[in-house]
Amino acid sequence: MSSALSRAGFHVLGDADTGVPGLRVVEVATGAVVSWAASDEFISLARHRGGRAAGDDSMKVIVQAAVSGLLAQLGHTVTTTSDGSDLLVLADAVAAAQTPRS
Repeated sequence: MSSALSRAGFHVLGDADTGVPGLRVVEVATGAVVSWAASDEFISLARHRGGRAAGDDSMKVIVQAAVSGLLAQLGHTVTTTSDGSDLLVLADAVAAAQTPRS
């Protein structure tokens, strides 16, 4: 998953990149969680230009849409986490279990 995102031009952070802004992929029991965090500089600039407290919200939506679309094109089943803050890419077995049968 990380390699597919990297090949598409996304900068994916490694395990050692804790506390660093960017795109992160973490494996979980049901698949993988893909999250994005903006840098402090980006948030500050977005606040200055947009006058909103949550300056990275619109960019986060754009990043999530791009990542979700790419992974769906590659055949992955993508949804959001239960709190809606990150993307959840379901493992093949989990996705197959959730697919209704005819």
